[in-house]
Amino acid sequence: MRRVVLGVMLVVLFRGMLQSQSADASLTGRITDPNKAVIAGATVIVINSATGIHYEGLTNEIGTYYVSNLPPGQYRIEVEKLGFKAVIESGVVLHVQDALEVNFEMMLGSASESVTVEGEESPIDTESSTVGTVVEQRKANELPLNGRNVFNLIVLAPSVVPQGSSTGTPVGVNPFGWGNYQVSGSFGNQSAEYLDGQPLNIGYINLPVLIPTQDSIQEFKVQTSNLGAEWGRFSGGVVNLTTKGGTNFYHGEVYEYLRNRLFNANDYFLNAAEQPRPAWCKTSLGPKSADPCQFPTTPDGTEHSGSRVGRAFGCELANHSRPRFQPQRNVPVTFQPSILRLPIPAPAR
Repeated sequence: MRRVVLGVMLVVLFRGMLQSQSADASLTGRITDPNKAVIAGATVIVINSATGIHYEGLTNEIGTYYVSNLPPGQYRIEVEKLGFKAVIESGVVLHVQDALEVNFEMMLGSASESVTVEGEESPIDTESSTVGTVVEQRKANELPLNGRNVFNLIVLAPSVVPQGSSTGTPVGVNPFGWGNYQVSGSFGNQSAEYLDGQPLNIGYINLPVLIPTQDSIQEFKVQTSNLGAEWGRFSGGVVNLTTKGGTNFYHGEVYEYLRNRLFNANDYFLNAAEQPRPAWCKTSLGPKSADPCQFPTTPDGTEHSGSRVGRAFGCELANHSRPRFQPQRNVPVTFQPSILRLPIPAPAR
């Protein structure tokens, strides 16, 4: 009985801390009338533009609302209150762990009327004093990386210095180099990596247990200094990665990263010895698709990813190199899908 009571107490005590270690964003603000008097009981609806999922909140007696657990993305905010015109603001972009303040002023009128807010300045994070850099989706997915190691993009944040074995492909190298980055003057491997709020580090010398695939990342944030209390026990920074979620639309992409000796100049010493450029051909490619899941009430979706492994025209398509250019045919191709965020529902029986 004592163990049960102790377990319940620990859950209650650490519940706030567990929720705070998340990649999701939050919105807060105050709703007022034209006379700057606060409006209590107003409904604030935050709608994800990609999925259509609604998140709701109510203003309290001092006119303040708070909506949390918002995945990074673009949102539309609607404010409603009987006796006032509805207020709509679109294009609000939330990044990893944003805590933005968005205030609204409501005009007297019918609730069937609405006021659309446009041309507003992008809200700034006034709720957190943490210093960090957000690496957005386009950079995370499209910047060329040797070995497609998304951790290499951590160096885009100021005060991050890569150390030994941290750059390049993570395959076949010392795993101690995966997180070997100095952040704000700390020692290497003293930072934390989180994926969708889940820790990736293990107790043995704080090593990350995996490196996410580059195409699965929506965006991530590198927090370098003045960290909050929820990020204790780390002397370095915190890297918070979030994966892509489903949308209401079908979409997909095909990528190919190519390295070839035809694109490179010859080495200075090889030129001096009148030697040709060495043969080199390295290709990484694969498809990715995403489609909506047909749930009765949830318009979210799943995302599938896979890779094509084989040989074609002398290039090996699995991050390897070949010494000669030699066409090959009738090579088997393998494809292995994986689900990133939501499970595929079992067919009805």
